[in-house]
Amino acid sequence: MRFSVYQVSRKGGREKNEDRMGYCYTRDSGLFALADGMGGHPEGEVAAQLALQCLAAAFQREAKPALKSPQRFLQDAILAGHHQLLRYATEKSLVDTPRTTIVACVIQGRTAYWAHCGDSRLYLVRGGKLVARTRDHSYTELQETLAHVVPIDARFNRSVLFTCLGSPGKPVVDAAGPIALQSGDRIVVCSDGLWSTVSDDEIIEMLAVRPISDAVPELVEQALRNGGSHGDNVTVLAVEWEAAEDRDSTTGISTRTLGEDVFASTIQASLADGMPGDLDEAEIERSIREINEAIQRSSKKRP
Repeated sequence: MRFSVYQVSRKGGREKNEDRMGYCYTRDSGLFALADGMGGHPEGEVAAQLALQCLAAAFQREAKPALKSPQRFLQDAILAGHHQLLRYATEKSLVDTPRTTIVACVIQGRTAYWAHCGDSRLYLVRGGKLVARTRDHSYTELQETLAHVVPIDARFNRSVLFTCLGSPGKPVVDAAGPIALQSGDRIVVCSDGLWSTVSDDEIIEMLAVRPISDAVPELVEQALRNGGSHGDNVTVLAVEWEAAEDRDSTTGISTRTLGEDVFASTIQASLADGMPGDLDEAEIERSIREINEAIQRSSKKRP
């Protein structure tokens, strides 16, 4: 596989950043995920981090170097994150359970699969056109979907969700795929801090005309400007798929030369005290360099 990835997270006008994002990959499979800890419940940043940790741990355990069933993996790993939140709340004797949304995408071979719970979104853009977009698990989106079937007079706040990880009932997890990818396809996962202030058309247009390394930070800055002093956390992770492994390119990540037992991840293994509210590209680049150095050391050890 060969792909390019760019990610930014900013806390906006909130006291802290409860969004988390990251990606993992082996030689034959990649996982790209984002979680948005929910306000109004305790420790949203912990909920988001635990959900991603469960995904990353399951991916490391099962991608050897490919997943047997990406769809089943996404369902099981997301639900495992939900149960981990329930256990965490019990162990800490919390009155309420930390809660989070989640969206995750697996790219394996030349195919993409994804799943989500809540209102963190995935966009698939091809040739400047929207190919697919997840549907939010919100009462507003449900109302719009059912309006032509059952008239609904009530108007709901867009932020009210009917499912999430950490909720008392079993979460609703919607999945899609397999979707065949084409060279140049762009997959974006984002928190509602982006799409609530920047329209889908603007997101698609920006991704169509600029490299993801320019489009992502500009979209984030636009969302922060539109959100103002009380704006939400804004987090975006974008992947550009490059199908041809033999192309002469020095950019992006190529997994072709990795050993079967090599696993790389930008998802933190554990929560750290004093974690900064903003994750800038310099910090992400340092993490990526450390991963690449570990890969190189692993490759040199192989006979």
